Amino acid sequence: MTYDDFARVDIRVGTITRAEPFPEARKPAIKLWVDFGGDLGEKRSSAQITRHYAPDTLVGRKVLAVVNFPPRQIGKVMSEVLVLGVPDEAGEVVLIRPDFDVPDGGRLF
Repeated sequence: MTYDDFARVDIRVGTITRAEPFPEARKPAIKLWVDFGGDLGEKRSSAQITRHYAPDTLVGRKVLAVVNFPPRQIGKVMSEVLVLGVPDEAGEVVLIRPDFDVPDGGRLF
């Protein structure tokens, strides 16, 4: 993979503005609304993060997400972004977030 390949993946920081249980999903998940500010605005996502997170603990949290993948239908939700995380020892997703407060829409590079 080249740096140009990596540069085509648009990873931005956003703030979760809303989070709800997603019981209709095949695997346990949470519906997220993430505000990226500016031209991107608010986007929806479905994330399999129920092991470490409850919906009421997510609002206001900064996250990183890929914003230029095509939308994907996940059950009844059209997921517009891919919120990023890494697996813990048990394979459960832990969200990636910046250490300090940064503006919504900031691009990872």
